[in-house]
Amino acid sequence: MTARARVRAPELIGKGGWLNTGDRQYTLADLRGRIVILDFWTFCCVNCLHVLDELRELEEKHRDTVVIIGVHSPKFVHEAEHQAVVDAVERYEVHHPVLDDPELATWKQYAVRAWPTLVVVDPEGYVVAQHAGEGHAHAIEKLVEELESEHAAKGTLRRGDGPYVAPEPVATHLRFPGKALALPDGGFLVSDTTRHRLVELDADGETVRGHFGTGERGFADGRPDEARFSEPQGLAVLPDGRIAVADTVNHAIRALDLATGVTSTLAGTGRQWWQGSATEGPATEVDLSSPWDIAWFGGRLWIAMAGVHQLWTYDPEAGAVRVAAGTTNEGLVDGPGSEAWFAQPSGLAAAGDRLWVADSETSALRWVDEEGAVHTAVGTGLFDFGHRDGPAGQALLQHPLGVTALPDGSVAVSDTYNHALRRYDPESGEVTTLATDLREPSDAVLVDGDLVVVESARHRLTRLRLPDEAVRVADRAHRTQRAATEVAAGTLRLDVVFQAPAGQKLDTRYGPSTRLLVSSTPPELLAEGAGPGTDLNRDLVLADGVTEGVLHVSAMAASCDDDPANEYPACHVHQQDWGVPVSVTATGTARLPLVLAGMDEQG
Repeated sequence: MTARARVRAPELIGKGGWLNTGDRQYTLADLRGRIVILDFWTFCCVNCLHVLDELRELEEKHRDTVVIIGVHSPKFVHEAEHQAVVDAVERYEVHHPVLDDPELATWKQYAVRAWPTLVVVDPEGYVVAQHAGEGHAHAIEKLVEELESEHAAKGTLRRGDGPYVAPEPVATHLRFPGKALALPDGGFLVSDTTRHRLVELDADGETVRGHFGTGERGFADGRPDEARFSEPQGLAVLPDGRIAVADTVNHAIRALDLATGVTSTLAGTGRQWWQGSATEGPATEVDLSSPWDIAWFGGRLWIAMAGVHQLWTYDPEAGAVRVAAGTTNEGLVDGPGSEAWFAQPSGLAAAGDRLWVADSETSALRWVDEEGAVHTAVGTGLFDFGHRDGPAGQALLQHPLGVTALPDGSVAVSDTYNHALRRYDPESGEVTTLATDLREPSDAVLVDGDLVVVESARHRLTRLRLPDEAVRVADRAHRTQRAATEVAAGTLRLDVVFQAPAGQKLDTRYGPSTRLLVSSTPPELLAEGAGPGTDLNRDLVLADGVTEGVLHVSAMAASCDDDPANEYPACHVHQQDWGVPVSVTATGTARLPLVLAGMDEQG
């Protein structure tokens, strides 16, 4: 049995209370005897959604010994609203208890620094492992099997039904729809995201003409009653008349022929892209990662690849995909496509010589020119957001998911977490508000001078007449609720903690198996230590005179089964991006530990 550190797990506290438990409130003592996996997540975070999918199989396989608890820890102000968490739990089919922690109380108790983070608590109530980022399901399953064996032998394992209680289903034509497309005959095609299908509606936006897809999560081509999708989102018309579909959780681009009703696959393998995977090639042989929206621009289908913070393109004539912009680093950096940074691009709209991008995690409106360079119209970075109109340099959005080109050259932004429709005018450089009191608008389409908005959390399409004058709202500006880490001036030791899972070792067959990339906002925060490297430990030198900022840390480690007799061992990639707000103080720490996998023995 592998020796493990034993740290008593702090209590679970959340002002918003518990969801998916039939209104029962739980403590860790109530869960004693079970293996508890705490999933610290926030519903804006695509990496958190990836982890939800990773955990589904483990959750089912070990349902009588394991209790997964989602600890919802908000980044954006909207995510601290209880009803928004309730909606997200249904939207993403979270089938385990969720603790709503709007004040980050439990997050702080467990010293979590990143979304997503997984913490494993043994049947006696001790923390035995922590993992940040994606790709850890295999390691956690191995640990779960060890804990089952160990605690069954000790008599401290308690099997049985878990605390999950499913909520009552609600009957609506649409359920958390994502995107919409206006059809030539005046009707609409809508991605009915949570029900894993496409819905065709009449011009009234309400009457259902038909469905495409069985409504069951899956990946299958065929007729309307055979095809399967998994949380589809973006829609775009291809030159041949077929409709491309961003099939988000299947990591694929599909095509629907409305004339025949048949769905086929254009791009993607159904597997999620990881570092080291191909970044170009035959479309159905290259892995993708959570494509969220699509648009035809410059003779190609552009793909907002939210899962890896990039834009890709699909060329139907060549039948190939490739990266067009973004480095996979998360942030807001303009410049040539190969150097630009995005943060979960989730909305696209082509307008003349510009491709507009709703870059959700930076609460930004970006655009790509015909040469492929990236520019920012509105937004400043990962941690500033709000609802403020005025000159674009000072204006604020909050996690926008959609963008729509308007006839006068301006664009409408579905400002999702502000429940508003905003407008940016490139000519004047001004941001205004077109409408408020929308519930999580995620897209809008232009129809006869009106905007038809996808009100995702009201499960409907809403028609709005474009106002002659913009709505006026009071300014609201926010920064992320996470407290800054106090660090000492001078040299700061960065330690990314990674312990290979039991039965595995670092994969050094082809050189270093780890990667570390460090940068900062503002760049002047770091006098030394920025840039790439292969060691997971580094001394950073903080510049004199800069007292606060954000450290951006991206780490990756590859581990393989430790079996000399196996010529082709199974290998796994573990990766995470951290954005750590820091404040330089006289009493600050000289060491910054970030746990990728394992336990920080120096903590």
